[in-house]
Amino acid sequence: MACTTILVGKKASYDGSTLIARNDDSPSGVFTSKKMVVVKANENPKLYKSKISHVRIPLPEKSLRYTLMPNVEKDEGIWGASGINEKNVAMTATETITTNARVLGADPLIEVKKNNKYNTGIGEEDFVVLVLPYISSAREGVIRLGELLEKYGTYESNGIAFSDENEIWWLETIGGHHFIARRVKDNEYVFMPNQFGLDTFDFADAFGEQKENICSKDLKEFIENNHLALDMDENKFNPRLAFGSHDDSDHTYNTPRAWFMGRYFNPTTIKWDGNDAQFNPESDNIPWSLVPERKITIEDVKYILSSHYQGTKFDPYAKDVTNNFKPLYRPIGISRTSFVSISQIRPYVDKRISAIEWVAFGSNVFNTLVPIYTNVSSIPAYLSNTTKKVSLDNFYWASRLLGALVDPHFQTGIIHIERYQEKTMSKNFGLIKKYDELFRSNKDEKLIEKANKEIVKMIKEETDKTIDKVLYNSSNLMKNSFSRSDN
Repeated sequence: MACTTILVGKKASYDGSTLIARNDDSPSGVFTSKKMVVVKANENPKLYKSKISHVRIPLPEKSLRYTLMPNVEKDEGIWGASGINEKNVAMTATETITTNARVLGADPLIEVKKNNKYNTGIGEEDFVVLVLPYISSAREGVIRLGELLEKYGTYESNGIAFSDENEIWWLETIGGHHFIARRVKDNEYVFMPNQFGLDTFDFADAFGEQKENICSKDLKEFIENNHLALDMDENKFNPRLAFGSHDDSDHTYNTPRAWFMGRYFNPTTIKWDGNDAQFNPESDNIPWSLVPERKITIEDVKYILSSHYQGTKFDPYAKDVTNNFKPLYRPIGISRTSFVSISQIRPYVDKRISAIEWVAFGSNVFNTLVPIYTNVSSIPAYLSNTTKKVSLDNFYWASRLLGALVDPHFQTGIIHIERYQEKTMSKNFGLIKKYDELFRSNKDEKLIEKANKEIVKMIKEETDKTIDKVLYNSSNLMKNSFSRSDN
């Protein structure tokens, strides 16, 4: 899956929360319908069966309650994608990443044989179900997934994020059976655009205390035996050089997204534009992480994951764009986003209400977020009942329709979207404040379910109103309209 990830350390976020966020994007020409559901404690299967690779994996007897964002169509399995468990540990899986021929020659990806009843190899389809219900911290997520990768292997290259109240970890797969992971510094943010990202790694720590670095047990030998290190300085190691890609296609698909994200969060400390720019849209050495110039909000994360190169000549929605415009770079807020999830673990409230997953469906340019308290037994139907057929009774299809209606008439329709986004986000924050305070007063866990229902009811009402407005606008702009009336 083609996706974009942002990770925000607790000292870089506006309220001290850890934030992990990802656009879940479908392949070109595909629109994958999604929903948000809860799997209750001990309801995970005892034997996991993958649809794609046919691998069979025994699972622990006990499992935690957790949320996930599965596919509506089950022909390729669950594809849990993102979620938070009852221990307030979040996971987003996955960001498809790149690699190179030397890595794949040394440790090939698992070859999936569709006709083989019992194969091996795990991938994006499987990760959330195999890991999230069994971990009590972000670090445990890295360790469990690492062990699964070493044992079963993988048939694709992926990056996976884990977070809890204190830490964020990022894991990247290397070939078929290896991995590397780093803790995100508390005062930094990470921006990932479908490309192998890690640019530094401390082996002394990884094979010592593992405070900020974890990797496969034989990674040192793997690098040395296969001559993967490309650093001129033998005292430094850049994983991106060793395990990543440096293809021309990265310069149209991946690096421009990293450039735009860095340009947004560090507009003055780094020069991003002009002939003397430190980094341009096609730079291969844009850092994996940076200290932002100011603290990052939920709105910032949503804005950047909705972005389409605003304020640059690469924006397909620019006012002066012509019919001859051809996109040079792949935007972050693309048409085929299935959903966006922002997992927020808040340190300043009761642990029963500290985890909030902000979710939106469809193209982010045109949608809005809905915040869900995740320590619940069920998710309101508007988010969980996504059907195969188009229906305004669920948030997924309503959001898809908004994007399709406004996109052809962007300049006249976007005002309705901007007002919709601001109004719903204002109400979201107000309702979270209301229910945080109510819970602080009486600790009634039924309040959490009530909060989600009220938030979702508001979102549905505002979404329906906005669809009505943009439908009217688009109907008046149809090409077969005519100014003379039949009256």
